[in-house]
Amino acid sequence: MSWFLNIINDLVHLVYPNNCVLCQTNLQQSDVCICTSCEIQLPFTNYHLLKNNPVEKKLWGRVKLEEASSLFFFEKGMLVQQLISLLKYKKREDVGEKLGDIYGKQLLRDASEFLNVDYIVPVPLHLKKQRKRGYNQCDKFAEKLAEHLKKEVVSKNIVRNTNTKTQTGKNRINRWENVSEIFEVKKPEKFKNKHILIVDDVITTGATIEALALKILEIEGSKVSVLVMASAM
Repeated sequence: MSWFLNIINDLVHLVYPNNCVLCQTNLQQSDVCICTSCEIQLPFTNYHLLKNNPVEKKLWGRVKLEEASSLFFFEKGMLVQQLISLLKYKKREDVGEKLGDIYGKQLLRDASEFLNVDYIVPVPLHLKKQRKRGYNQCDKFAEKLAEHLKKEVVSKNIVRNTNTKTQTGKNRINRWENVSEIFEVKKPEKFKNKHILIVDDVITTGATIEALALKILEIEGSKVSVLVMASAM
């Protein structure tokens, strides 16, 4: 039957080409949305191997974190921005899943401290924005991380009560004013004495993550770590 399934797969790919989202070349059956050639060109930070890395430093003096890291460097006009844009605006949730798979494998191999978290929490969107987009761009990333780290994703215990304006073009102070009181924990007891791993797409000034982390840290015994897909340089 394997030969028959291979024929079906070939016919499906002929009608619906399975191409790399970056270079449009045909993917191998083992590839998911990004070809091997493009993947090796992506700007990995390896911050999970580095104590006091730039993501941690970005939040020093603002919020107490256990660990913080980023999968990629983010630069305008480069490959990572293309991936994030496809994920957020072109309904390519498979990009988030692929990045979660890449990072989950790295963390499992090289960063055992991230195995100490209890729950993985994707930064929530306001309900109105999520309905318009149809999904939270961080969910698939979080789910794939959870699969590798063997943790639970908790996506409904925190709500975003304010539909903030875009952060683009805002300085650090303005970004903080835009997000400082937007999150609410529905059942704080679930996070009591728990280590929460916040995941997001891109960290620039860190205002959104800071606001969410501070809200979680109001809960007795809670601890927070952070992982993002990309970090602005």
